[in-house]
Amino acid sequence: MPLEPRFGLFLSQAGKPWSQVRDEFVLADELGFDHAWLVDHLLDTDGPPELPCLEAWTLLAALAVSTSRVQLGVLVSSNTFRNPALLAKEAVTVDHVSGGRLILGIGTGWHADEHRRYGFELPEAPERVARLEEAVELIVRLQEEPRLTFEGRYYRTDDAVFEPRPVGRPRIPLLIAAHRPRMIRIAARWADQWDTFPELAGAATDGVTTSVGERMAMLDAACAEAGRDPGTIRRSVWGTPEAASSEAAYEAFARRHLALGFTDISVVPKGVPEARLRRIANEIVPALREEVRTGPAPA
Repeated sequence: MPLEPRFGLFLSQAGKPWSQVRDEFVLADELGFDHAWLVDHLLDTDGPPELPCLEAWTLLAALAVSTSRVQLGVLVSSNTFRNPALLAKEAVTVDHVSGGRLILGIGTGWHADEHRRYGFELPEAPERVARLEEAVELIVRLQEEPRLTFEGRYYRTDDAVFEPRPVGRPRIPLLIAAHRPRMIRIAARWADQWDTFPELAGAATDGVTTSVGERMAMLDAACAEAGRDPGTIRRSVWGTPEAASSEAAYEAFARRHLALGFTDISVVPKGVPEARLRRIANEIVPALREEVRTGPAPA
């Protein structure tokens, strides 16, 4: 059976005070969206650096208390900002605070200016990918093994005991953002959910020449190479505010990507009136869920 479709909001905290971020997540929860997302940036990457940008993981813990149903995550955590063993501990903390509603998203890190401003090392892309692959293995094994001694090139643990264990066993669902061949192979091996989005200047897909459909085929091929059933990986994509500029635009965006094989559809609702979000949540999303479940109605 195909995986049930899920629909989310890529809300972000960039440029917003705490009260606004909280209210937006509470609304996503109230409207029945399946997941809602923060960014992992230390400044607003779309605006001047003077704009506020709250830190993602401490903020996520507060949002876990403020909501009750919606799944929560960071789209995605920059592996350059935290030791992966620390990230795993932060994640399991939010996992428990939220009652098991966390999706653990991770990527290589990419935004050079914030790394420079805050003094974080940003290695060249091949090393960032190697670090990410090692970090993912460490995070997975910490959750699945009672004690872990890990000796990698970049990271290590020595008899690390990981308590408490995740709410859901054996591990917190792992989302890997991957847009290029080597990263897609890593996602095929380790991810419970793979995330990508169309080429976007000034973002992680800047310079990516393949379409999301071509990347979908690359993931299927990588799963075959890894001996993994591609149907076990959720596939998520998000759209810019234009994708929610009207009810029709949202429906077209969702239908197009569901037809490509994506299971999880999110949009950035910046500037979208609450009334439109309510119509999308109450009318369009239920119809799309039913259509995926039962097939399109006969013409």
